[in-house]
Order: sequence, then C-alpha cells, then structure tokens
Amino acid sequence: MVKKLLPDLLLSPAYGSRAMTEPVPKYKLPEGEMPPETAYRLIHDELMLDGNARLNLATFVTTWMESEAEQLMTETFDKNMIDKDEYPQTAEIETRCVNMVARLFHAPEGAEAVGVSTIGSSEAVMLAGMALKWNWRKRRQAAGQPVGQPNLILGANVQVVWEKFCRYWEIEARYIPMHEGRYVIEPEEVITRIDENTIGVVAILGTTFTGEFEPIEAIHDAVVRHNTAHGLAVPLHIDAASGGFVAPFIHPELRWDFRLPNVVSINVSGHKYGLVYPGVGWAVWREHRHLPEELVFHVNYLGGDMPTFTLNFSRPGNQVIGQYYNFLRLGRDGYTRIISTLRDTATNLSGRIAKLDQFELLSDGSTIPVFAFRLRDTSRYSVYDISERLRTCGWQVPAYTMPPDASTVAVLRIVVREGFSRDMADMLIADIVKVMDELKAAPPLRPKAPTEGFHHG
Repeated sequence: MVKKLLPDLLLSPAYGSRAMTEPVPKYKLPEGEMPPETAYRLIHDELMLDGNARLNLATFVTTWMESEAEQLMTETFDKNMIDKDEYPQTAEIETRCVNMVARLFHAPEGAEAVGVSTIGSSEAVMLAGMALKWNWRKRRQAAGQPVGQPNLILGANVQVVWEKFCRYWEIEARYIPMHEGRYVIEPEEVITRIDENTIGVVAILGTTFTGEFEPIEAIHDAVVRHNTAHGLAVPLHIDAASGGFVAPFIHPELRWDFRLPNVVSINVSGHKYGLVYPGVGWAVWREHRHLPEELVFHVNYLGGDMPTFTLNFSRPGNQVIGQYYNFLRLGRDGYTRIISTLRDTATNLSGRIAKLDQFELLSDGSTIPVFAFRLRDTSRYSVYDISERLRTCGWQVPAYTMPPDASTVAVLRIVVREGFSRDMADMLIADIVKVMDELKAAPPLRPKAPTEGFHHG
C-alpha cells in the first residue's frame, strides 16, 4: 500500500522515466516541467558527443584550472561585472588586474594605468581599434584635413576579428601577404603601405598560424623613422592575444611592449596563457591620452556614476575573479614555471615530430608553446587525412592552409596548454606514428582536400 503512494519518479530507474524514453523538444519550449536530475542527465549525456577538451590541441583556450579557482568562479557567476556600484569589490579586483597587466607590459612609471577587462581579445581588439581611429580623426581634424579614408596596416596572418573590425568600422585593411617560408610581416613591407590616412600598424606577438613572434621592435623602429621623415604620427598596436602572458615570463628581454615608445595599446587573452577559463581578455593603453574620452560612456541608472568602455554590457564577473586568483596564486615565479614547462613540452614534442621523416617543422614551439608542421610528400595522403585519423584516437589536431599567397602550404598545428603533460605527449606521438603507418600501408583513394578539412579562423 505504501508503495502505491510513492511518486513514479522514486520507483523508476534513472533511465526508466518517461522523459528518458521519448524524444524531448529540441527547437521549441516544452509544455511541461521535468525533475532537475532528469534535465541534467539529458543534457549531460548529449554533451558526451563533444570532443574531449583536454585532447583538443586546436584551441588556445584554457581547459584546466585548479579546483579552488573553479570554486571561486562558481561563487561569482551571479555578479554582474558592469554593476560596479553594487559589486564594488569585484570592480576593485578588475582595477587591480588592469594595473598588474599594464605593469607586466612595462607601462611608463608614474603614468595612470588605463585598461579594461573584456570577454576576450576579440572585444579588446575592437576597443583598441576604435581608439586608433578616433585619435587619428582628431589629429586630422586639428590639422584641417579630411577624415574619410582611414586605413590599417596588418598582415594576412591576423585573426579574423581584425577583418571584422575593418569591415564593421569602415577601415581599409592593407594586408601584407605571406609567402612560403615567411609567415610574419617585415618592417620594409609595413612602411611602404603607410600614408597620412593610416590609423595604426598591428603587429602580432604569437601568430595563430605558427606561434611565431613578428619582429616587433624592428617594425616599431622602422615606423618611428618613417614618421619622423614624413611628419606623421602612426602608432603601433600589439596583438598579444596568445603571447602576452608568455613573453614576459620566458622571453623577458624581448622588447615588444610599452618599452617601445610608439606602442600605444596592447590586447591579451586571459583565457589563453593567462590560464583562465573563457572568456576574459584585457585591453590596456600606454597612457590616458591614448584612450579618447569620447569613447567612454557614463551611466548612472545602476547607482552612482560608472564610466564604461566596452562593446558588451552585462556579463559575469567570475572570469575576472579567476584571473585575479591566478595572479595571486602563481605570481611571476609560478607563471614562469608553468610557461617554461609548456614550452619545454612543446619543443620536445616538435623535436620528436621533426625526427619522423615524413614531416617538416614550420615552427618549433620555442616562442609560445605552439608549433606547426607540414608533410614533405603529399602525393599519397594529406595533413587532412592525418587530422581525421587522429580524431578517431580522440585527438583534435587541426589541419589548415596558410594565409593568402602561401595557401598552397597545408599544415598541422599543436597547441600545448596547461593540463597537457609529457605523458600525454608520449601518447600523442605513439598515435601519430600509428596513423602514419596505417596511411602508408593503405592510403586513401585520393588525399583529402582543404575544403573538406578544418577551416582556420
């Protein structure tokens, strides 16, 4: 008798409930409710079809953090980053992080640190680009000159967000093409494209294609000389999305940041080698004068006057908290130890791949823990075939072609992140060797083509 009074939910096994035996609505809101445990199991099971994030060697994004960081981030999901009046300590922590990042990048002593947290480098790029355009326009207007044809100089190897910025804000993108054997921009190619309508030059600290550093100091010096000779004031922006939290720790003598006087702004991704889950980025400016006041909005309907310079508005504060946790937890020594270990793992792995006769390295992981490599012979199978076979082993190793004018070069790329151990590298090498043996013994009827493989974005 007692059993009949119990709800069916308590009597059914986990996968015996009605919600588990019939398809759930996928494109419209269901009519009724379901128990939280059932909703969790349904979604949890569906997500098992995703790849394993720890084995994803395509992404730069952090896929492992300490449990204490995860707990702090869970506790602060509900804090709205934009509401600085209600969450003043979260706002204070953001300010501390901005100062730490600016000083890490050698902001001038005594200058007020100016910057903002973002949802990633994509937003940070948009903000820095707008500042370049506004400052250029103010200079032109002050000189009584037209402001209708702004352009930006950048390599064809930039991340797609720069293409978006130029299209959305009506900037002429003057791309410097890549060539086989050279996948970064050079000073001579930059200065030949500069004119009075150039709002800035973008140089990359760690390209997504190969992980290489562009020769930033040489580019900077060439632009300064060109400015002096032609009466111009073209500044540099450094896209340090991937390398900004690497170079200060393992390449401390490299001059790429605010130590170069014509570098006016820098973006960096906290969710890459800042070691934070997505998404958090940072945009910092050399001095307050490089961030036009016209771009800063003041809102008061949340209580108090709050200056804001973002494309987004409401967003959780937990990623900023995660960044602050890492800064306190690791410090300079901790970041140096982790990044050095990742670099050593990457160079060890690239060296072992280079010893396989089938491959040729384009980079070796010594700049940032990222490297790219190509097949020496593509007549029987392609890098896309290798990528596809590795996926059946659980590994996600992207295959893609290089930028325009070097697009005949197809490569594989490996990103080594926190959580990728030397033991995992051993397993990856073993699987690469196995896949190569399989392809050699039974090549596909035709090598897989680029349009059928991974599209690099």
